[in-house]
Amino acid sequence: MPEPIVLEDARSRVRLMPSLGGGIADMVALTADGAKPVLRRWSGREEEGPFALGCNVLVPFSNRIFGGGFSFGNRFHPLEPNLDSHPNPIHGDGFLRPWRVVSADDTNLSMALDAGAIGDYRYRARQHLVLASGVLSVSLSIANTGPEALPFGCGFHPWFPRLSGTELRFVADEVWLEPAGEEPKTKVPVATRPEFDFTRGAPLPDDLIDHAFEGWRNGALIRQPDLGIGCLVSASPELATAIVYSPGPAAGFFCFEPVSHAVNAHNRPGFPGLRLLAPEEEFRVTMLLDWRHIGEQNHNQGEMP
Repeated sequence: MPEPIVLEDARSRVRLMPSLGGGIADMVALTADGAKPVLRRWSGREEEGPFALGCNVLVPFSNRIFGGGFSFGNRFHPLEPNLDSHPNPIHGDGFLRPWRVVSADDTNLSMALDAGAIGDYRYRARQHLVLASGVLSVSLSIANTGPEALPFGCGFHPWFPRLSGTELRFVADEVWLEPAGEEPKTKVPVATRPEFDFTRGAPLPDDLIDHAFEGWRNGALIRQPDLGIGCLVSASPELATAIVYSPGPAAGFFCFEPVSHAVNAHNRPGFPGLRLLAPEEEFRVTMLLDWRHIGEQNHNQGEMP
């Protein structure tokens, strides 16, 4: 197995695995008290697959598509399940394919997926990761290389440590109510469901959470008092949906996923959140991970979205 590529500056160390879906193995904050995990630490065992990494890239769509595919352009576009553990296609194929390293140095990495292909999707994608003053910026571009226009989506799938004091804070307008493993069909204002309201910061629920939040403000704060740090997650406006996932406290992780669309958007009127790309048309999105010691100025109440 190829060794991870390491980006490092005085504040952060990031390990990357182009060969394992172009994912981020892990990210640590370099503090006076030692290295603290910003993203969940990777075990280093390739056989555990890409979902053992600290962050996956999602192309050419995010999350699940129900019904065996979707209708577009006066015909049905079938999609087969792509993981043995899931009965529906999930997260595209970019996280399952090796990416080619284009260039790399101590604080920059560019990598490419030249021939993405799942169902009728044909595309190329590129990631550019930059570490500057401890902040990791990940830019993703996707271009349609197929013969016809199709609705594309994308996003990022970071996995964070879930510790006894972990708290999540972000503002959103609506949440999809999702029965476990089933298609979500009901969307309600967050204000009507206090168990899913993280506006003022709150711990994650004790049972399963796997919900898409729409109208989030493209910024979220993850506080880790057990580690003495927090992480600000921000994303470009195109990533207007945030998915929060955790099986429960015993899992030791949770996911906060900035993505372009909610679950099964391909089968909803108007393809909400998806981007219609004509052949050779491209779009770009960005995510930033910015950790700070708890109590530093940019983690105070006035700086949060």
